[in-house]
Amino acid sequence: MGETGGFWHKTSIRYTIFIYFTVSALVAVLLIGAALYAQMSHQLTAAVQEENRAVLGQVGRFVDSYLRTIMKLSDSLYYGVIKNADLSEEPITGQITLLYDNNKDSVANIALLDKKGQLLEAVPAARLKTGLEVTKEPWFSNTLNRTDNLHFTTPHVQYMFDNHESQYKWVITLTRAVEITRGTSTDQGILLIDIRYSSLQQLLDNITLGNGGYLYMIGSDGQIIYHPKMQLIGTGQMEENVEAAVHYRDGSFQEVFGGEKREISVKSVGYTGWKLISVTPEKGLPLSNLKMRLFVVFVVAAFLFLLVLINAFISSRITTPIQELEKSVNAIEAGQLDAPVYLGGSYELRHLGRSIRDMAGRIKELMEDMVAEHEHKRKREFDTLQSQINPHFLYNTLDIIVWMIENEQKQEAVEVVTALARFFRISLSRGKSIITVRDELEHARNYLMIQKMRFKNKFTYVIDAGEDVMELASLKLMLQPLVENAIYHGMEFMDGDGRIEVTVRREGDDLRFEVRDNGLGMTKEQADSLLGDEPYVSSRRGSGIGVKNVNERIRLYFGGDYGLFIRSEPDEGTQVEIRLPARAYKDGEAKTEGSETL
Repeated sequence: MGETGGFWHKTSIRYTIFIYFTVSALVAVLLIGAALYAQMSHQLTAAVQEENRAVLGQVGRFVDSYLRTIMKLSDSLYYGVIKNADLSEEPITGQITLLYDNNKDSVANIALLDKKGQLLEAVPAARLKTGLEVTKEPWFSNTLNRTDNLHFTTPHVQYMFDNHESQYKWVITLTRAVEITRGTSTDQGILLIDIRYSSLQQLLDNITLGNGGYLYMIGSDGQIIYHPKMQLIGTGQMEENVEAAVHYRDGSFQEVFGGEKREISVKSVGYTGWKLISVTPEKGLPLSNLKMRLFVVFVVAAFLFLLVLINAFISSRITTPIQELEKSVNAIEAGQLDAPVYLGGSYELRHLGRSIRDMAGRIKELMEDMVAEHEHKRKREFDTLQSQINPHFLYNTLDIIVWMIENEQKQEAVEVVTALARFFRISLSRGKSIITVRDELEHARNYLMIQKMRFKNKFTYVIDAGEDVMELASLKLMLQPLVENAIYHGMEFMDGDGRIEVTVRREGDDLRFEVRDNGLGMTKEQADSLLGDEPYVSSRRGSGIGVKNVNERIRLYFGGDYGLFIRSEPDEGTQVEIRLPARAYKDGEAKTEGSETL
C-alpha cells in the first residue's frame, strides 16, 4: 500500500478485521451457487485436456518418427557419400540417386551446393532456375552460420529447380552444412533435401479430434506448417491465433480468440522448434455423467473447505504486514542496518515501521562514528608498534659494527655496513607497511649475514621459499625480530653446530613462515610468556619485545585469526610459525596508515 490518501490507509486493525470477515460471508453465499457449475466445468475441461494431450503425444511421435527418417537420410548422404568422396575425381550422382529412389515417396529433391551457391549435384532436378541467386536466400546464410544444426523451412512451393514434374509442388526444405573435398582442399557446402509436404499433410489429415476440435502445426517463427483449413487461412477467410500460440509452452491452456473460449493443448516436436496444437471450442465440450448425490456431497465438502481457506486468507491478510515488519526488525537485530523496513499494513503498522526505519538509521550513524574512532585508535597503535622495530635493530647492529672495528676487522665491518644499508633501503620501503615476501626474506638474509659474521662459526642458516610465494604480501620487519631471538636466546651458548632455518610455504588461503633453531629451547610456560604482557628473557641480550611486537602488529593488521604460534622444548630447539592470509601484493597499497586492503 502507499502512504498517502485513501480510506484503507487510516483504517485500524479492528475495523479491517470487521470489513474482511463481512466480505467473506458475502463471498461464501455466492460460492454456494457457483460451486456446482465450477466443478462440472473443471471436470469437463480436465477430461478434454487429457484426451487432447494423449492425441498430441501420439501425433508428436508420428511426426518425430517421420522427421527422424529424413534426418537419417541426411546423415547417410553426408557421412556415407559426401564426406568420403573427392568431388574432383569421382561423381556421387549414382549414390545420391540410389538413396533418393529409396525415399522418393517423401523426398522431392536432393541437392549439394558449394558456399558460393553453385549447384554441384542434384537428383532428380537437372539445374537451378535461371536468374536465381541462392546465396541471397535466408536459409543459405543461416545454414552456413550455424553449422551444427539441421534447418527446416516452412511449407512453400518448390521454386529452385527445373525438372519434369509439376512446377507447383509444395515442399519443406531441410538444409545442413557439410564439408566438401576437392583434391587436397576442403570447403563448406550445403546439403539440401526437399521434403514432400503432401506426405506430412497426409499423415496429419488422418488425425481427428472429437467435440468439434482440430489440430494444427506451426514453426518456431509462428508460420503455419499444417492446418486442416489451410486454404481458407491463405485466402484470408479464416484466422488462427498463432501470435499467442508461438509463445505457449508444452501443456494445456485456455484462451479466448474471435470472441470464443477454447481449450488449447501444446506439444513440441523435437529438433525442429515446431509445435503441434490442438483446439477444442468450449461449445463442443460434452456433458459429464455424474452421480448427483455424490456430487452434492462433494460440493458441500468443497464449499466448507473453501470457506476455511477464505478465513485463513483473511487472517493472513491481516497478520502479513505484522510478519513482514517482524522480519525487518529481525534483520536489523542481526546487524543488517541497511535492510529495507516494511511500511505496509494499517496506519498503526506503517507509523511503527517508519519509526523503526528512523531508529535503524540513527544506530547506523552512531556505529559508523564508533568504527571510525576505533580505526583511528588502531592506526595509532600500529604506528607506535612499527616505530619500535627500527631503533631496536639499529642499536644491536651498531653494537656489532663497533665490536668489529675494535677488533680491527675492517673488511668484515665494511660488509656489515653494506648489508645494513641494503637492509634499511628495503626497510624504508617508501613508507609501506606491506612488502613482498621476496623483500622480507632479503631483510632476514641481510640480518643473518651480519649476525653470522658477528658470531663466526656458532651457527649456519638456510632460507627456503619457492617462487610461488615470492610475490605474495608480507608485513614488513616481521622475520628479523624472530631471527634475532633465535640467535640471542638459542645460539648464544652453542659451540658451533647451531642451525637456523627459515621456510615459507602456502597452504590454501594461508601463508606460513617458520623460523626454526636447534638451540637451548624453553618450556611451554616460557614460550607462552613471549606473547604475554611480560615476555621471558633467557640471555643478557634483547628484551623480548620483538616477538610480542610482531604478533601484535600482525593481529592489528590482519585480524585475530593470524599471528605467531610458538612451539619449543628444552634442549630441543624452538619453532616459531607466522600465519598470514595469502594475498597478492599490489604496489602502492597498504601504507603505514594501517589500511587492511592489500
